[in-house]
Amino acid sequence: MLANKFKDTEIILASQSPRRQELLKGLDIDFKIETRPVDEVYSDRLKGHEITDYLSILKASAFKNDLKENELLITSDTIVWFNDAPLEKPKSATHAREMLNSMSGDFHEVYTSVCFTTSQRQHVINDVTKVHFAPLSEEEIDYYVTNYKPFDKAGAYGVQDWLGYAAVTRLEGCYYNVMGLPLPKVYKFLKEF
Repeated sequence: MLANKFKDTEIILASQSPRRQELLKGLDIDFKIETRPVDEVYSDRLKGHEITDYLSILKASAFKNDLKENELLITSDTIVWFNDAPLEKPKSATHAREMLNSMSGDFHEVYTSVCFTTSQRQHVINDVTKVHFAPLSEEEIDYYVTNYKPFDKAGAYGVQDWLGYAAVTRLEGCYYNVMGLPLPKVYKFLKEF
């Protein structure tokens, strides 16, 4: 459906995340992947979606002045927000275990922002999903970290793998947002683009 709309537009997804790539493929549009390094540093005054908004725009800035008229760049960022602080990707197995232990039996929020950039304009959308975790034993946490190595995932877990199956008791909001791309909002934006 969107494929016809974008036959004259080259869509660039600036993400190495296999989950984001898989989700965007699910909308049946062609895109290429191109990433550029950015130093993902932000002010500690930013909260929730302000962080992901800022980082998705920052990732787009690496392409500034390089976009052609027929190109649409999509950049994105996801964080887990827990106890009024961001949980990003864990720095080690110990750090991953600490994160999961702290969220065990509690709820957290997942924020994702998506920035759409052309040579002429830029627009950011964001979404939030509340995720409830069952209590997790140290043995379960250790099993997950050892076998699934969630070091490339905000909050040290993937909703689409073992921990999501075993521990997520309830979601309030978009499931795909937790995976890293709020697909219904992305689809709506692209449809109206």
